[in-house]
Amino acid sequence: MSDSTGDAPRTRLGPTAIVVASIALVVTWSSGFIGAELSARAGGEPITVLAWRFVVLAGLLVAAMLVLRRRWPGRRSWLRQGTIALLSQAGYLLMIFEGVRAGVDGGTAALIAALQPMLVATIAGRLLGERATGWMWCGMAVGLGGVALVVSGQLGESGAPLWAYLLPFVGVLCLGSGTVLQRRWHLQDDLLQTITMQAVVATAVFMAVALVRGQAAPPATAELWFAVLWLVVLASLGGYVLYVTVTRSHGATFVSTLLYLTPPTAMLWVWLVFGVPVTGVGVVGLVVAAVGVVIVLVAQQRAARGDR
Repeated sequence: MSDSTGDAPRTRLGPTAIVVASIALVVTWSSGFIGAELSARAGGEPITVLAWRFVVLAGLLVAAMLVLRRRWPGRRSWLRQGTIALLSQAGYLLMIFEGVRAGVDGGTAALIAALQPMLVATIAGRLLGERATGWMWCGMAVGLGGVALVVSGQLGESGAPLWAYLLPFVGVLCLGSGTVLQRRWHLQDDLLQTITMQAVVATAVFMAVALVRGQAAPPATAELWFAVLWLVVLASLGGYVLYVTVTRSHGATFVSTLLYLTPPTAMLWVWLVFGVPVTGVGVVGLVVAAVGVVIVLVAQQRAARGDR
């Protein structure tokens, strides 16, 4: 099949749609932390859960392509979408999980991951023309402060070697780079084609790592399969699909800034699913992070109006 060239038409979500999509993105993206906790409580190896999560996901998406008789993209699309998958899915998830596996506590990993909006704003300004104004930088700093408050109770002496802290940071670099490339490369693949190609490539990477480690056997308990399905439905078909959709509509800086709200939202998920009480500091952090996101979004809207 031949590749399409040229800029793909992008539909910008309207005011109501973007609000709904943004809220849904934050809720579903943060559900990934709960899926990881569910698998850990069920005694699952992280790479096993990741591998079978993407086996199931890729199987569902390939089946959807066949049932709907969708066109299979050509080599150029596979190369570019595969590169994005290596960064945004395989690289990001592997590095976060490996950092935690090496002893980095979850709060520290979340705080490192919260550096992504500033990283993306820096890259996007140079490569995509998505210039961050002074108010946007201020909002991102406020958002980072809110995240720091939320995870402050989790920080402590983890005993992890110094090099282990580089792993979550590399994961952040991977996700940020993949986000910018998703916006920069004007591929004409639709959403189903995009997610299918990325899922297939990520499946190959995770399964290869699982095979090398001897941890590729399917999950053996109902609890582990529940965790896998939780991640497939909420984190992948929900969170990542919305991540790609919002990135295409409103840009890399916008979608990355929303991720400031995922650690506070994960805190609420933990309360709902596991009954862990929400602390006063956590609530304050949630409010501060939300204020930071609002500052960025308002500043971005004003900057957009000024460019017209």
